[in-house]
Amino acid sequence: MSTGTTSPQMRAALLMLSSTVSFGLMAVCIRLSSATEPVFEIAFFRNLFGLLALLPVLLWPAIRSGRPIAGLRKTLHTKQLPRYLVRCLIGVISMYFGFWSIANLPLSQAIALAYSSPIFVTIAAVMLLGEKVHMRRWTAVLAGFVGVMVIVRPWSQAFTAGSLVAVSAAVITAVVAIQIKQLSREDGADTIVLWTYLFWVPLSLLPALWVWHPPQGIAWLWLALSGVLGTAGQLLWTRALKIGEVSALTPISFVQLVIVTIAGWLWFGEVLDRWTATGAAIIFSATAYIAHREAVLARRAASQAPSKAAIPGE
Repeated sequence: MSTGTTSPQMRAALLMLSSTVSFGLMAVCIRLSSATEPVFEIAFFRNLFGLLALLPVLLWPAIRSGRPIAGLRKTLHTKQLPRYLVRCLIGVISMYFGFWSIANLPLSQAIALAYSSPIFVTIAAVMLLGEKVHMRRWTAVLAGFVGVMVIVRPWSQAFTAGSLVAVSAAVITAVVAIQIKQLSREDGADTIVLWTYLFWVPLSLLPALWVWHPPQGIAWLWLALSGVLGTAGQLLWTRALKIGEVSALTPISFVQLVIVTIAGWLWFGEVLDRWTATGAAIIFSATAYIAHREAVLARRAASQAPSKAAIPGE
């Protein structure tokens, strides 16, 4: 509902912009903490502090009503625990790949390649969900691949195997997105997010123990901020999509690339090269079109089946 001064579309845009800023700053914090902390340990603390930031937000309505235990039980209720375990195992692997990319590649390149994930989601939807994709979206997928190749440049001396880690993270993230879509057929968004964190913390702790050393000094700040900002980004993102259209909001998310590019230049002496800029622009165009087509098809399906109940979390 509009407040009378701000339209739902404007509120959705502001929420998405806030989410984008949160994710961009999270990437910067991960990069800063990687100067002294191994990736496995960064992932664990990101999940731990993220869970600590999440719990008050999810439980506050139940606490305010005087029934925190009942509210927690309601949120935790699910019949899909084995699916959550699989989804979180794959998600942790994707996290490791993504964090390694942020720690070892130029920030702009790591984030630009991460934005190719919707391209792989389209392919995964065809392979895993049996969705039908027509020529226009396949053309966008092909264009997205071109953008990835422009950034990675496997034909040149600038190619590094590390860039394939970032591409792998995008591919695995696409599989996770499909799994979330499957989970959301029965469970709400809060249930999915809470169980994800409850699995992520112990799953990411086990590898962290192999490389464990107590963080020192300001590293604690970067680790804590990475968790809080990551959770804030997720919560703001889901709320933005709840009141706005994905096709209109997706372009806003590319502000993250601007944030990390500026941060990379200011703090790490990195310069955005023309290949990354060109490839990012191609990926942006392809993913924005894919988001637009998905929104069009969703509206068409809704108009053809007005009596169908909405799927929680989708």
